[in-house]
Amino acid sequence: MDKLRGVPEMSINRQLLNLTAADFIVRTAYQMGKTPLLPLFAASLGANATFLGFIVSASTLTGILLKPMFGLLSDRWGRWIWFFTGTLLFTVTPFLYLWIETPDELLLLRLIHGLATAIYGPVTVAWVMEQGQEYGIISHNCAERLGWFGMGRCGGYLLGPTLAAALLTIIEPETVFTLIGLLSSFAFFPVLLLKNRDNPQRHCKSWRIQITEALSTGFQTAELWLAGILEFVVYLGLYAAKTFLPLYALQQGIPVLWVGVFFTTQELIHLVARPYGGRLSDRLGYLPVTAAGMMLAALSLGLLPLVETSLPLLLLAIVFGLAQALIFPSTLALYAHSMDSSHTGAGAGLIGALKNSGKIAGPIIGGLIIHWHDYSWMLWSMAALLTLWSIGLLLSIFCRKSFAYQWESR
Repeated sequence: MDKLRGVPEMSINRQLLNLTAADFIVRTAYQMGKTPLLPLFAASLGANATFLGFIVSASTLTGILLKPMFGLLSDRWGRWIWFFTGTLLFTVTPFLYLWIETPDELLLLRLIHGLATAIYGPVTVAWVMEQGQEYGIISHNCAERLGWFGMGRCGGYLLGPTLAAALLTIIEPETVFTLIGLLSSFAFFPVLLLKNRDNPQRHCKSWRIQITEALSTGFQTAELWLAGILEFVVYLGLYAAKTFLPLYALQQGIPVLWVGVFFTTQELIHLVARPYGGRLSDRLGYLPVTAAGMMLAALSLGLLPLVETSLPLLLLAIVFGLAQALIFPSTLALYAHSMDSSHTGAGAGLIGALKNSGKIAGPIIGGLIIHWHDYSWMLWSMAALLTLWSIGLLLSIFCRKSFAYQWESR
């Protein structure tokens, strides 16, 4: 009997490993093509600073517009076919950079390349959620499993830029893009291992009915909007800091090298602690752990303007990494427990679109605040926003418990 109970767990762990491995490979390759390779390549084509901003953000804009759609399509046709399609785009698109000759052509290709991330985001997350629901384990380790899966993406953020920078010292940018395509092709191994997995039965509905039901379910699922808005708020602060911290450090006389160390340390702590943040969330509750993470993020951003030396900057990076490890598995698991299994992908796509919106809005809003005041006010404003949301979550938890207690005592 124990052996029989162990079989599904072993199977689902293998599936999670394959999903994570594929995500890690393509995300590492994709990040190689983003920083510092893309700005250098765009500049060599004659792109000015303004147009360069459009080129860099093009793939993020694609995600905002198309993630919900690809999530809905995976709900209708199954996850694997879109998982394969996304991998194919990740693999083929980098080879096309060899024929790019103008900034306009590069912008168009970046929009096409962004289709790969727009597919992978909702499809993979929905698949991880769906596995937990199928095997009946979603109630006790959903956030932890999402934490383990998220390590693939975090690892790509860490490894990709370093590999690209190292390769640029010995070969031309066009050749690096070729290597990116070759590296992405290795993701087909874990993808094909998932091919024979049985997909859940899906009812054949007309497009009109499916879209109407998805929209209706989405608007009625409060946890979906809460998870998406929480990710939007956190990424707002994170990307505002990522954009302007180098300039602020120069103003304060802190070497730019330490800014790189800050973000590397932050992502490394996030990578290592993410599964354990998810496990803590499964045990203590998603909202309390999210609130604690947002308070830690607010603390880190709020103290940054007071930093004058390198060591405190490193400590705040550790705090911010821990904050992310607490927040992101919790927000997705919050939605996973309330999702309609017929529209998991569409919901995951909407959350991803809101997250991408935060990535774009953060630098814009941060820049406006700096224009009106200064870098310190920008960081304090983002810290205040995170604090308000954290307090709001804690108050909502307290009110729920108080109401439940009064109801039970009657």
